[in-house]
Amino acid sequence: MVTADPGYTDFVLARQDRLRRAAYLMCGDPVLAEDLLQEALIALASKWESVEHPDAFVRKVIYRQRVSLWRKIGRETVSDRVPDTPVGDGSEERADNDEVHQVLAKLPPRQRAALVLRYFEDMTEAQAAEVMGIRVGTVKSLSHQAVARMREELLALRARQSEKEGSR
Repeated sequence: MVTADPGYTDFVLARQDRLRRAAYLMCGDPVLAEDLLQEALIALASKWESVEHPDAFVRKVIYRQRVSLWRKIGRETVSDRVPDTPVGDGSEERADNDEVHQVLAKLPPRQRAALVLRYFEDMTEAQAAEVMGIRVGTVKSLSHQAVARMREELLALRARQSEKEGSR
């Protein structure tokens, strides 16, 4: 049964932009992000009365749906368009950076998810582990590997851009 509780409506209105952004960062496709969010919000509505932490519930549903799609599709489509509505906590500037999007797109799905949850969604390692359904140590390892790979990729990307500008 879907809820008629005004608290659900308030939650959706207050959090949907941030949750949409998390879904987008998780998948790189604004249309798919919207679909993931809508499905997660529908799941939340059906369990609203029993869910203690709605943010965590929605993120977990988004993440698990995305993992299911990774398994079915295998590849993801990355878009260069970022969803609207800025967050205002500094993540907007980082998330809008085209270089970051290019490098995020190259990361394996689990590393990408760990980074999005830890650094863009500002979750603790324990919270990210719960959402991803893995151990805290695995989140630490995935995050460490992803940051190292992003650093290498960003340096290589900037070097290529410098070469382009120097050859003009």
